[in-house]
Amino acid sequence: MAVVGLGLATVGPVPARADTSTGSTTANVSVTGSITLSDLTGSFTLTGDPGTTATLNGAVTMTVTTNNPAGYQVTVQATTPTLTGSAGNSDTIPIGNLYVRETGSGPLFFQMSDTTAVNVHTQHTPSAPGGDNLSNDYMVNIPAVQPDTYRTTLDYIAATL
Repeated sequence: MAVVGLGLATVGPVPARADTSTGSTTANVSVTGSITLSDLTGSFTLTGDPGTTATLNGAVTMTVTTNNPAGYQVTVQATTPTLTGSAGNSDTIPIGNLYVRETGSGPLFFQMSDTTAVNVHTQHTPSAPGGDNLSNDYMVNIPAVQPDTYRTTLDYIAATL
């Protein structure tokens, strides 16, 4: 004969359930368009004799970063009509003697101007996530001027399309 016992488990007091109320909210993230021109070469030098043409491939490099789905363009424009030498040197080189092209774009250079920007890159897509590395080549026709380093400032502008 088997004896089977019946056991009762005792549980402590059951707490009363707290009253609750729920709600929801929507999280919105508004992403704005942006474009950044960075890592622009600070300066470059073309060297040659009067009456010659000096060329420097990859003279200027930069990185452009944008999330604009329509893409962007990069332009460059001189700030003065001439390249000027050191104090006391009255010789100048016309800005029209300086030419630019996008590296790898072919043999044609485009004349620089202080009144009209030169387009050096256009693309109809956003940049790569880390930015697009771009490069420009420069060429100058050196006139009969005295030995010196002739300067001007070139303004680069990256703009969304």
